[in-house]
Amino acid sequence: MDDADRRDSPATDGIAPDADAALRQRAEWRRLEEQLAWYSRRSGHCQRWHKGLRIVQVIFAASIPVISLADVPLARWLTASLGALIAVLEAVEQINQFGPLWIQYRSTAEHLKHEKYLFLAGAGPYRDIERAEALRLLAERVEEHVSREHARWVRTSEKGQTGQQGGKEQ
Repeated sequence: MDDADRRDSPATDGIAPDADAALRQRAEWRRLEEQLAWYSRRSGHCQRWHKGLRIVQVIFAASIPVISLADVPLARWLTASLGALIAVLEAVEQINQFGPLWIQYRSTAEHLKHEKYLFLAGAGPYRDIERAEALRLLAERVEEHVSREHARWVRTSEKGQTGQQGGKEQ
């Protein structure tokens, strides 16, 4: 593997080999990497739950008319049970806000990734500034975005709790 391949490989994330070890030791860089990994994992988790709940709801809903036409004694109970389960699954989705959180977390992960590549390229706000200043700016921008994301998470969570209670926001 030559130097160009090593710089572009996922193992180094585009960081030049000589700068790799020094940069990875910096608290600012570790914080960015940790936050990026967390938001990516949580986005995937929320996506799986959101899609899984929706698929099960559709299967249950599609089963109701078919079962209702069946000439079996339990058809009424099965259709009623499936309808109730659909309502429970929807409540789980609304309380946990998997759909909105999936999108929020993916958006935050993509923003952090964008910030990472701007920093590595010395582009945007990192253009023509010393490395120490660029790291300070990186830390400020990452923390600012994570703080905004936390505020959005609180609003989304409150929305889920308000919807759970069935009341109006106050």
